[in-house]
Amino acid sequence: MSTLLHIDSSPLGEASISRHLTSEFVQNWKAANPNGKVITRDLNASNLAPIDAAWIGAVYTPEEARTAAQNNRIALSDTLIAELFAADEFVLGVPMHNFGVPSVLKLWIDQVARVNKTFSYATGAPVGLLQHKTAHVFVASGGVYDAGTTMASYNFVEPYLRTVFGFLGVTDISFLNAGGASALTYGKIDRQSFLQPHIESIRSQFQPA
Repeated sequence: MSTLLHIDSSPLGEASISRHLTSEFVQNWKAANPNGKVITRDLNASNLAPIDAAWIGAVYTPEEARTAAQNNRIALSDTLIAELFAADEFVLGVPMHNFGVPSVLKLWIDQVARVNKTFSYATGAPVGLLQHKTAHVFVASGGVYDAGTTMASYNFVEPYLRTVFGFLGVTDISFLNAGGASALTYGKIDRQSFLQPHIESIRSQFQPA
């Protein structure tokens, strides 16, 4: 049975472009995997906190020596990591915030990037432990930052996420960029017209070759 981990990071709820695209992907994935399982993780509703000295101390204390308080401190991290290992595929909705990822997504990354859990230095070099998994990332941005555009160098979302996931062992990762969403704000295009080509791109992934 295949498992999909669905992660949303936009704070905009129903108005979110990235959430609309991940929802479209999930619907098509379910149709293609009728016996599959979807794990849903809304980062804005996950009570994520910045890592601190207590968290770091708990992580670097051997499991058998941790106190109850330390186990409680990293319980959410353990849950988030378990979700990653349980899934075969990931789909992430990511709005661009100030040329980078939303703060909640960075908090999630800090919780799941853990030595000897999702990566290891046992061989002397870093090895990602999330092997043989696929990630699909849908990025929504007000401007257009695609490769070859004048603003491409401002896009720190794709290179950052490609690096992070690659470090954790996920090298099969694709990006769909829904750039130019500011046109919706200024009434230059209606929402459905803006979304339609991206929806068609998602649906095409599930059509027989």
